[in-house]
Amino acid sequence: MNAINKIETLKPGTLISNPIGEPVVSCVQVAAQASKVWEVVGDFGGFARFIPALASIEVIGDGVGAVRHKKFKEGGLVVVEQLNSRDDSAFSMTWTTIQNNLGIRNLWASMTVVPRDEHSCDATWTIIAEAAEDNPASAEAFRDFLQSFADGAMSNVEKLFA
Repeated sequence: MNAINKIETLKPGTLISNPIGEPVVSCVQVAAQASKVWEVVGDFGGFARFIPALASIEVIGDGVGAVRHKKFKEGGLVVVEQLNSRDDSAFSMTWTTIQNNLGIRNLWASMTVVPRDEHSCDATWTIIAEAAEDNPASAEAFRDFLQSFADGAMSNVEKLFA
């Protein structure tokens, strides 16, 4: 056995780190009951309903700890994410990116739905992310990309219930 395989040299660790940065927030007012909107945006495996660029989503496992593998229609782009928290009574969930080829190093996100009244609610997608070291985009361009992506998706949520 070489020195690298000795138990004394192994230390607990992870490659997943919480990102540092200002959140990107996309919020839409939806003309529907919060519970109905949560059925769409709270479906960890159902984001293709409001992100048309997705070709497929496969979810492995159930509940907190489940992993989803998203494939995009163009460019061979993939994202693997883990569900960190979920509260169906509070209409909220969070997840973290484990692996991707989108030029993102660390990403944490949340989805929430807050009732306004019986027939409308606010749906909010919050993202905190860092660009990968080899991402050629400037910090501003990277943030604009995230904001545009989230805004497009949340606009589609709004349209689903129009």
